[in-house]
Amino acid sequence: MTTTTNSITQTTPKQTTQMQTTDLLVIGGGTAGFGAALTGARLGLSVTLLEASSKIGGVMAACPGMPWGAAYPCDTMIGGLMGELADRLFAMTPPAAEKRACTLENFGAEIQYDHDIATTTMFEMLEEAGVDLRLGAVATTPDMHDTRIASVAYFDRHGAQTITPKMVIDCSGDGDISAKAGVPYELGDASGNMMGVTLTFMMVGADVDKVFADPDPYFTRQAAIGIAEGRLHPDLSQLYLMRGFHPNTVFCNSVVIRGVDGTNPTDVTRATQEGRRRCLQMAAFLRTDIPGFETARMMNLGPTVGVRETRKLEGMYRVTGADLAAHRKFPDGIVACDNPIDDVMRTDASMTHDAIVSDGGYYTIPFRALVPQKIENLMFAGRIISADPTAFASVRGMPQCIAMGQATATAAVLALRADVRVQDVPHNDLITALQAQGVKGLGQDPLA
Repeated sequence: MTTTTNSITQTTPKQTTQMQTTDLLVIGGGTAGFGAALTGARLGLSVTLLEASSKIGGVMAACPGMPWGAAYPCDTMIGGLMGELADRLFAMTPPAAEKRACTLENFGAEIQYDHDIATTTMFEMLEEAGVDLRLGAVATTPDMHDTRIASVAYFDRHGAQTITPKMVIDCSGDGDISAKAGVPYELGDASGNMMGVTLTFMMVGADVDKVFADPDPYFTRQAAIGIAEGRLHPDLSQLYLMRGFHPNTVFCNSVVIRGVDGTNPTDVTRATQEGRRRCLQMAAFLRTDIPGFETARMMNLGPTVGVRETRKLEGMYRVTGADLAAHRKFPDGIVACDNPIDDVMRTDASMTHDAIVSDGGYYTIPFRALVPQKIENLMFAGRIISADPTAFASVRGMPQCIAMGQATATAAVLALRADVRVQDVPHNDLITALQAQGVKGLGQDPLA
């Protein structure tokens, strides 16, 4: 078709639907999607990874500088892909990551890293494994045949596409394809309230020793003055500041916006712009009111807000806060965790980091919380896990998300080899396979 405007002939390209096939389709390239795609490819599957943005990493991409917390339950690395990725960064010259104690209450050790080197390393690992990575690709609709996903429609800059997978793992963070496939879900807590979303930034050129000389890790006295004088938003009564990986840098994870539905693009856009205003306000406050920031400046303002919570899908099992408090180690547990109940501004400005397990204790996340009741070639991983609000506030750490992805891809391989539904994958076989991949603290094995 051609049109003529001001004597200039323009040609409108014909849109054609492209058809593809793959063994494993992974939707979403965050930490869970990285773990799923890499594992599936290493175990011999053809893997296509669809990521809507221009970068993998999920929260890592939206919040440059966010440390990996919960990788060390009981001060022991969970192993598997998380351990491999960390070891690659630790072994670089100079090191691109290091293990540090978290400055916040009830959190254990965390991993600080060079953001750009870490994401480049993740890209390289996917490339080495032969993953077919499609950036700027948005999955839209599943085509259902009875209790199977027969194909998935998506689009990229070339137009509409269709892919026919044998297995699908939804790591999108929002669970759109799972929900459209008919998986029931909950939004937020019992009242529908979701955790606040956050926009982060770095301050560079800070005197970090002076900044963290204050005995109050949340700078509440100074923040109260800023709020009273109208120079800080009232929700900034606690300032969440962490030493950055590089010298003289501070990661600022304080600007939280409440009342945002992370599944609503309009809400996310509004929150991002509001977050930018608050970040600029906070950066100015740090320079004037917090010793050590006098000559510092803002860098790496997040491109969009980091969303903590959207849909919690209904799985074969729903993890509960009572499970975590009892240190339950499930027969189908696929990753260990001792993260606190990190609940962020649902209905008001409250923030909790309440310990869920006693010192030296941990729980495991069951594989069944990643498997729907009926759809036989679908699993999900990451923050769309089947969990109640209390459990969700603990299980959502990035290292656990990588492990969830690793477990679901391993289960996909077992299901395809045995020609069974994902619901029927033998749990003992799955745990044995994950242990062979170096995942620690599963089954009867101690976390050591």
